[in-house]
Amino acid sequence: MNNNNKKRGIRSYKYGPLTGEADIPGDKSISHRSLILGALCVGKTTIQGLLEGEDVLCTAEAMRNFGSTVIRHSNGYWTVDGVGVGGFSEPNKVVDCGNSGTAARLILGAMSTSPITATFSGDESLIKRPMERVINPLRLFGAQFFGKSGARFPMTAIGAKEPIPVEYTMPVPSAQVKSAILLAGLNAPGKTTIFESELTRDHTERMLESFGAHIGVEYKKKGKIITLEGYPELKSQSVIIPRDPSSAAFPICAALIVEGSDISVPNITLNPSRSGLFQTLNEMGADIEYSNKRIQSGEPIADLRVKSSRLKGVNVPSSRAASMIDEYPILSVVASFAEGKTVMRGVGELRVKESDRIHAMAQGLSACGIKTEQSEETFVVHGNGDNGVNGGVNCSTFLDHRIAMSFLCLGLASKEAVSVDDYSTIATSFPNFKGLMEDLGAKFEID
Repeated sequence: MNNNNKKRGIRSYKYGPLTGEADIPGDKSISHRSLILGALCVGKTTIQGLLEGEDVLCTAEAMRNFGSTVIRHSNGYWTVDGVGVGGFSEPNKVVDCGNSGTAARLILGAMSTSPITATFSGDESLIKRPMERVINPLRLFGAQFFGKSGARFPMTAIGAKEPIPVEYTMPVPSAQVKSAILLAGLNAPGKTTIFESELTRDHTERMLESFGAHIGVEYKKKGKIITLEGYPELKSQSVIIPRDPSSAAFPICAALIVEGSDISVPNITLNPSRSGLFQTLNEMGADIEYSNKRIQSGEPIADLRVKSSRLKGVNVPSSRAASMIDEYPILSVVASFAEGKTVMRGVGELRVKESDRIHAMAQGLSACGIKTEQSEETFVVHGNGDNGVNGGVNCSTFLDHRIAMSFLCLGLASKEAVSVDDYSTIATSFPNFKGLMEDLGAKFEID
C-alpha cells in the first residue's frame, strides 16, 4: 500500500522535554486476529479500539474478499459478520497484504484448509520476504502453494479439499507461523498439535479460547505443547483491544532519553509474551512506574508513567527475543545513550522483517557516531553515555516503519537533527505517530 505513496522526508530535533499522556493506538497483533477470528464466527463480532493502520486495513479488506461483511462504524469501532469455520468463499481478486507479513501469514493459514484458491501479493517490501517458514507446515494439511523463487509473493494458494490434522515442531520461534497453523487446524479433523520450544506471543491461543475453540496448552520444562480440536463453532464476541506495546515503545523510549521528560502511557498490555522490552528497560535503570494493573479481554493491562533516566548497557538474552522482536530497533536507540555496551542475542529474525533491521539500524547509528557490531544472530551497540549522540545525518528507512520511527526518536535527543528519507511507511502500524509525539512536545519538520 504505502509503496504507492511518494517518499516524504522528515527530520526531528532536540527541542524540550516530553510531557503529557500518550494515547497509543490499539494493539496490531490483536487487531489482525480480531478481524480474522470474527470472520470465522457465525454471527456479529464487535471490535473496539481496532488499529486503523494500513497493515490491519489490509486484513479487513481480505476478510471482505473471503466473504465476510466488515464495517467501520467510527474511529476504532468495527463489526464483522462472519461466515463460520470452513465458510470462506473464493476471492475474485488478488489478496493485497500491503506491507504486512502478519496479514500474509495468518490469512494463508486461515484459508489453507478450505477448498478454494487465492492469489496473494503485497508491496515492494513484502514481496521480498520469504514465506517458506509458513507454507511448509501448511503443506502438511494438504494445501498447495505456487509462488516466485524462494517462496515469495506473488503466490497462489490452493486450499486442501480434504485436510488432515498436523503435528508440528516449530524449528524457530515465530508467533505468525504458530498462528497460521492453528488457524488452519480449525478446519481440519481431529487434533492439530504444535510443539514450541521457545515461547512466543500467545494472543492467538488466548483469543481462540475466548472465541470458543477447544484448545489446550501444556507447559514443559522448555516450551509448551498446544493442542487444537478441529471443526469448532466459534462464537462471536465483543472485543476490546488494548493499546499496542510495540507502538508504545516509541514514546516510552523517547521519554527515557529526552532530558526532563515525564509522560503517562495508559492501557498498555503487559502480556508476558510481549513484555520483554519493559523487562530490559528496567534492567537498564529506566524509571517506569506500573499502576492500575488489571485484566481486559483476557489480557493483562496496566498504566505506565515514564521519566527520563540515566541508563546502562545490558546483556539481552536470546530467550527474550521472541517477546520483544519488534522493539529491538528502538532499543538500539536507547542503548546508544546508555553507559556501556548493550548486547542483543538471538535476533536473527530481525534480518527477515520489513527490512534487515540489524543492517538498517547499524548503518544509521554508525553515521551518528555510535559504534556497533553485528553477526547473523547478535547486535551490539556501544553507548556513548554522557557524551550523547551526534545525529546530523539522513537515515534510510528501507521502507520499514519501525526503522523510521526509531531514528526520529533518536533525533529528539541527539546533538543535531536526524532525518529519515521516508515517513509515509509509518502509516502501516502507527498512523498518528507524528501527531501523538508532537502533542507530547516533539519537534518535527517535513522536507
